[in-house]
Amino acid sequence: MVPRILAAGDTALVVEFGETIDRDLSRRVAALDRLLLKSAIPGVLETVPTFRSLMVHYNPDQLDFEVLVRRVNHLVSGLVADQQVGRTWVLPVCYDDTMAPDIAMVAEAARLSRAQLIECHSATTYYIYMIGFLPGMAYMGDNPEELRLPRRETPRLKVPMGSLAIAMGMTSVFPQETPSGWHIIGRCPVPMWEQGRLGEPLLRACDEVRFKPVSVPDYGRIRAVLSDPDVELTPETIDRACR
Repeated sequence: MVPRILAAGDTALVVEFGETIDRDLSRRVAALDRLLLKSAIPGVLETVPTFRSLMVHYNPDQLDFEVLVRRVNHLVSGLVADQQVGRTWVLPVCYDDTMAPDIAMVAEAARLSRAQLIECHSATTYYIYMIGFLPGMAYMGDNPEELRLPRRETPRLKVPMGSLAIAMGMTSVFPQETPSGWHIIGRCPVPMWEQGRLGEPLLRACDEVRFKPVSVPDYGRIRAVLSDPDVELTPETIDRACR
């Protein structure tokens, strides 16, 4: 599909690559994002990757819309899906009932035992399509078929920070307390985003994530270690904290 370039007001344009949630399409978005950043076009202020498109914010006093369209078209003409996978994270998650209020219901809906549900969810390698809704909130696909459930009929008004949630084909860890209609099946002790500590979200588009089940005591121990502002959050430091 040839990407469409659309105006989004008078200070942004959107490059649409398709209509579906697809890893190849996501990698094309990432490839264009990388090329735009590398090109350092004067007047381009910010790029925002989504599941299927890239929004480009620009200063119209520095850069004419038609000029930007020509520059983007030139980059798109030779674009190849970015096969470069980002970082790989192994994130600890406690699936205990005290931190997973929906786990019994999800297991019943999926026709799995609780142990089978945990094994099914934690055995999957998830791909991050985009960051959005909340600062640092990563949309991770793709859930196993048996765990693709619609949202809850009645959303919760408060879901704790760190909650591991699923809905449809996506998994996410909420970076802060939030209302949500997703199903809560665990909690992660790793900060996803902290103002003043993490200058950017911990996770990024094109990263891959696996989840490691941990006990309630281990959850508390890991959280205490990783809450130290002097600890740099990397795949390696998280791995050491989980040992």
